[in-house]
Amino acid sequence: MTVTVTPFLRNALLLDAVGSAAVGLLLVAMPTYLAGLFLLPRTLLLVVGVGIFGWVALLVVAARRPSLPAAMAWAFVVGNAGYVAASFGILLLGLVQPNTLGALFVVAQALAVALFTLLQWLAIRAQPAMASS
Repeated sequence: MTVTVTPFLRNALLLDAVGSAAVGLLLVAMPTYLAGLFLLPRTLLLVVGVGIFGWVALLVVAARRPSLPAAMAWAFVVGNAGYVAASFGILLLGLVQPNTLGALFVVAQALAVALFTLLQWLAIRAQPAMASS
């Protein structure tokens, strides 16, 4: 099964790419400063920042295609949902001990990713899947 990359889905993927790239660039460019500001581990910030760039590349490639395998389209939704869960999980499980500003940063970026997740889910559900050729 394939999913048509409609303008809605394309825009949802590109919005995710732009937002993710901005956060990734911030994390990679200033991990030491942000670690001190947020009381979050520098290595965590740097690793997440670098990892985001791979995600951004996948989003951009997918957004430029006329269609995607359905599994790939849904993988973006699941991947984003996992990121949101992990973001809240590290706070709730006490795996990091950020200050208030750091906790707000983690929550804010998780909520932004939750919005990307919702938009992608709605875009996939809003159009019919086509049988693969």
